[in-house]
Amino acid sequence: MSAERRQEREDAVGRPLIGVSTYLEESVRWGVWHWPAALLPAAYPRLVKAAGGLTAMLPPDDPESAAEVVARLDGVVVAGGPDVEPLRYGAARDARTGPPAPERDAWESALIEAALASGTPLLGICRGMQLLNVALGGTLVQHLDGHTGGPGVVGRHTVRPVPGTRYAAVEPDEASVPTYHHQAVDRLADPLVVSAYAEDGTVEAVELPGAAWVLGVQWHPELGEDTKVMEALVTAARTRTTAMAY
Repeated sequence: MSAERRQEREDAVGRPLIGVSTYLEESVRWGVWHWPAALLPAAYPRLVKAAGGLTAMLPPDDPESAAEVVARLDGVVVAGGPDVEPLRYGAARDARTGPPAPERDAWESALIEAALASGTPLLGICRGMQLLNVALGGTLVQHLDGHTGGPGVVGRHTVRPVPGTRYAAVEPDEASVPTYHHQAVDRLADPLVVSAYAEDGTVEAVELPGAAWVLGVQWHPELGEDTKVMEALVTAARTRTTAMAY
């Protein structure tokens, strides 16, 4: 197929629709209201837009409906947020592990399973990468230091790509990334491979080899100016959707 014909097909399909999972908070205040809310930091849809996609928010729902939801999307992002419940990977709770978020754990695990089953491009960010590892049978380090700038302050550190990986194709050089996390991959799930490390050896990116586009990053690309990772997801979503449309 010529490049011109490929571009015509992509233009006909339009901008990919990227679903992004949300927080679920018991009490949020805006204007005169003080109510429970499903919310998403604005940095996420701004990054999706900058990368050429459209955003659909995916608040926690019945896990049985995840496959139906994913079928209507071109790509999925599992966003950052609270710690994954340690019982999901057979561990006792560390005193420094945050409060559980059972609705998010169940819903986002189902989104991950649905995306993997359907071949829908999938990006996990921070918690999303950790949950991807857990969903596939891995475990987590429940606390480590040095990966934030302090309470409520985003830090930065360097990540080193592993040559030959999908992430290295996106960013072949060392990169300084915005980071805010205190948990990380411990035992890597068997299907995954590591595609980037921090200078202290912490796993900073993982991916699933094969035809489907599946990547998890430990840092927060939505809090920086580099759009490469999200652009790669949007491109994979566009390519898959264009191929399915013809």
